[in-house]
Amino acid sequence: MGLQRRSFLKLGVLGACALAAGGAAYRALRGPPPPGRFVLDGAARAALAAIVPAMLGEALPHGGDARSKALDDAIAGVDTAIHGLPLAAQQEVQDLFGLLALAPARRFVAGVKDGWREADPVQVAAFLQAWRTHRLATLQTAYLALHDLILGAWYADAAHWAAIGYPGPLPELSA
Repeated sequence: MGLQRRSFLKLGVLGACALAAGGAAYRALRGPPPPGRFVLDGAARAALAAIVPAMLGEALPHGGDARSKALDDAIAGVDTAIHGLPLAAQQEVQDLFGLLALAPARRFVAGVKDGWREADPVQVAAFLQAWRTHRLATLQTAYLALHDLILGAWYADAAHWAAIGYPGPLPELSA
Protein backbone atom coordinates (compact mmCIF):
# COMPACT_ATOMS: atom_id res chain seq x y z
CA MET A 1 0.00 0.00 0.00
CA GLY A 2 2.90 2.40 0.77
CA LEU A 3 4.24 2.10 -2.77
CA GLN A 4 0.84 2.99 -4.23
CA ARG A 5 0.56 6.01 -1.96
CA ARG A 6 4.06 7.18 -2.95
CA SER A 7 3.23 6.70 -6.62
CA PHE A 8 0.02 8.65 -6.18
CA LEU A 9 1.83 11.48 -4.40
CA LYS A 10 4.53 11.59 -7.08
CA LEU A 11 1.87 11.69 -9.77
CA GLY A 12 0.06 14.50 -7.94
CA VAL A 13 3.23 16.56 -7.60
CA LEU A 14 4.13 15.90 -11.23
CA GLY A 15 0.63 16.93 -12.34
CA ALA A 16 0.72 20.12 -10.25
CA CYS A 17 4.13 21.01 -11.69
CA ALA A 18 2.87 20.37 -15.23
CA LEU A 19 -0.18 22.57 -14.65
CA ALA A 20 1.95 25.34 -13.16
CA ALA A 21 4.47 25.11 -16.01
CA GLY A 22 1.68 25.14 -18.58
CA GLY A 23 0.08 28.21 -17.01
CA ALA A 24 3.42 30.00 -16.80
CA ALA A 25 4.26 29.19 -20.42
CA TYR A 26 0.82 30.33 -21.57
CA ARG A 27 1.17 33.64 -19.73
CA ALA A 28 4.70 34.14 -21.09
CA LEU A 29 3.62 33.46 -24.67
CA ARG A 30 0.32 35.33 -24.62
CA GLY A 31 1.20 38.22 -22.35
CA PRO A 32 -1.10 39.49 -19.64
CA PRO A 33 -4.82 39.86 -20.31
CA PRO A 34 -6.36 43.31 -20.05
CA PRO A 35 -6.56 44.17 -16.36
CA GLY A 36 -9.71 43.12 -14.60
CA ARG A 37 -11.45 41.56 -17.57
CA PHE A 38 -11.74 38.02 -18.90
CA VAL A 39 -10.99 37.68 -22.60
CA LEU A 40 -12.52 34.81 -24.54
CA ASP A 41 -9.88 34.59 -27.26
CA GLY A 42 -9.83 32.40 -30.35
CA ALA A 43 -8.18 29.46 -28.58
CA ALA A 44 -10.75 29.52 -25.78
CA ARG A 45 -13.58 29.76 -28.33
CA ALA A 46 -12.17 26.76 -30.20
CA ALA A 47 -12.01 24.76 -26.95
CA LEU A 48 -15.59 25.72 -26.10
CA ALA A 49 -16.76 24.84 -29.62
CA ALA A 50 -15.49 21.30 -28.95
CA ILE A 51 -16.59 21.06 -25.30
CA VAL A 52 -20.09 22.59 -25.51
CA PRO A 53 -21.54 19.83 -27.75
CA ALA A 54 -20.12 17.17 -25.44
CA MET A 55 -21.68 18.88 -22.41
CA LEU A 56 -25.05 19.70 -23.95
CA GLY A 57 -25.46 16.51 -25.98
CA GLU A 58 -28.99 16.15 -27.34
CA ALA A 59 -29.99 19.62 -26.14
CA LEU A 60 -28.20 21.13 -29.15
CA PRO A 61 -30.00 21.04 -32.50
CA HIS A 62 -28.68 18.24 -34.68
CA GLY A 63 -27.48 19.96 -37.79
CA GLY A 64 -27.06 22.85 -40.12
CA ASP A 65 -27.45 26.50 -39.36
CA ALA A 66 -29.59 25.90 -36.27
CA ARG A 67 -26.80 23.92 -34.61
CA SER A 68 -24.17 26.46 -35.59
CA LYS A 69 -26.27 29.34 -34.24
CA ALA A 70 -27.06 27.46 -31.02
CA LEU A 71 -23.36 26.72 -30.51
CA ASP A 72 -22.42 30.36 -31.10
CA ASP A 73 -25.16 31.47 -28.69
CA ALA A 74 -23.95 29.00 -26.06
CA ILE A 75 -20.37 30.26 -26.33
CA ALA A 76 -21.58 33.86 -26.08
CA GLY A 77 -23.62 32.86 -23.01
CA VAL A 78 -20.55 31.33 -21.38
CA ASP A 79 -18.62 34.53 -22.06
CA THR A 80 -21.42 36.56 -20.46
CA ALA A 81 -21.56 34.21 -17.47
CA ILE A 82 -17.80 34.48 -16.93
CA HIS A 83 -18.01 38.28 -16.97
CA GLY A 84 -20.54 38.03 -14.12
CA LEU A 85 -18.02 36.26 -11.90
CA PRO A 86 -15.73 38.01 -9.42
CA LEU A 87 -12.41 39.08 -10.93
CA ALA A 88 -10.45 36.37 -9.08
CA ALA A 89 -12.75 33.68 -10.49
CA GLN A 90 -12.45 35.22 -13.97
CA GLN A 91 -8.67 34.89 -13.68
CA GLU A 92 -8.98 31.23 -12.69
CA VAL A 93 -11.23 30.57 -15.69
CA GLN A 94 -8.74 32.44 -17.90
CA ASP A 95 -5.99 30.16 -16.55
CA LEU A 96 -8.12 27.07 -17.27
CA PHE A 97 -8.67 28.13 -20.89
CA GLY A 98 -5.01 29.04 -21.16
CA LEU A 99 -4.10 25.55 -20.06
CA LEU A 100 -6.53 24.00 -22.54
CA ALA A 101 -5.12 26.19 -25.34
CA LEU A 102 -1.45 25.34 -24.76
CA ALA A 103 -0.65 22.30 -26.94
CA PRO A 104 1.57 20.33 -24.51
CA ALA A 105 -0.80 20.95 -21.61
CA ARG A 106 -3.84 20.13 -23.75
CA ARG A 107 -2.25 16.82 -24.70
CA PHE A 108 -1.19 16.01 -21.15
CA VAL A 109 -4.28 17.00 -19.14
CA ALA A 110 -7.04 16.58 -21.73
CA GLY A 111 -5.59 13.94 -24.02
CA VAL A 112 -6.52 16.01 -27.08
CA LYS A 113 -3.61 15.44 -29.44
CA ASP A 114 -4.48 17.84 -32.23
CA GLY A 115 -6.07 21.27 -31.89
CA TRP A 116 -9.59 21.73 -30.56
CA ARG A 117 -10.98 22.30 -34.06
CA GLU A 118 -9.84 18.79 -35.03
CA ALA A 119 -10.87 17.15 -31.74
CA ASP A 120 -13.01 14.05 -32.08
CA PRO A 121 -16.29 14.43 -30.10
CA VAL A 122 -15.80 10.99 -28.55
CA GLN A 123 -12.32 12.03 -27.40
CA VAL A 124 -13.69 15.26 -25.90
CA ALA A 125 -16.45 13.39 -24.06
CA ALA A 126 -13.86 10.92 -22.73
CA PHE A 127 -11.62 13.70 -21.41
CA LEU A 128 -14.58 15.37 -19.70
CA GLN A 129 -15.63 12.09 -18.10
CA ALA A 130 -12.05 11.48 -16.97
CA TRP A 131 -11.90 14.94 -15.36
CA ARG A 132 -15.32 14.46 -13.77
CA THR A 133 -14.20 11.31 -11.97
CA HIS A 134 -10.48 12.08 -11.56
CA ARG A 135 -8.72 11.50 -8.24
CA LEU A 136 -7.22 15.00 -8.34
CA ALA A 137 -9.67 17.54 -6.99
CA THR A 138 -8.17 20.21 -9.26
CA LEU A 139 -9.33 18.41 -12.40
CA GLN A 140 -12.75 17.68 -10.87
CA THR A 141 -13.07 21.37 -10.04
CA ALA A 142 -12.08 22.32 -13.60
CA TYR A 143 -14.73 19.95 -14.95
CA LEU A 144 -17.36 21.40 -12.62
CA ALA A 145 -16.43 24.93 -13.67
CA LEU A 146 -16.89 24.05 -17.35
CA HIS A 147 -20.09 22.15 -16.59
CA ASP A 148 -21.64 24.93 -14.54
CA LEU A 149 -20.65 27.69 -16.96
CA ILE A 150 -21.92 25.85 -20.03
CA LEU A 151 -25.16 24.47 -18.60
CA GLY A 152 -25.83 27.64 -16.60
CA ALA A 153 -25.42 29.79 -19.70
CA TRP A 154 -27.55 27.44 -21.80
CA TYR A 155 -30.47 27.23 -19.38
CA ALA A 156 -30.31 30.94 -18.53
CA ASP A 157 -31.93 31.40 -21.93
CA ALA A 158 -35.72 31.15 -21.56
CA ALA A 159 -35.91 29.44 -24.97
CA HIS A 160 -34.41 26.29 -23.40
CA TRP A 161 -36.60 26.07 -20.30
CA ALA A 162 -39.30 23.92 -21.89
CA ALA A 163 -36.79 21.15 -22.62
CA ILE A 164 -36.35 20.59 -18.88
CA GLY A 165 -39.97 21.21 -17.93
CA TYR A 166 -39.34 24.56 -16.27
CA PRO A 167 -42.39 26.80 -16.74
CA GLY A 168 -40.50 29.96 -15.81
CA PRO A 169 -40.63 32.12 -12.73
CA LEU A 170 -43.81 32.17 -10.73
CA PRO A 171 -45.98 35.22 -11.25
CA GLU A 172 -45.59 37.77 -8.51
CA LEU A 173 -48.32 37.68 -5.92
CA SER A 174 -50.15 40.93 -5.28
CA ALA A 175 -50.10 42.06 -1.70
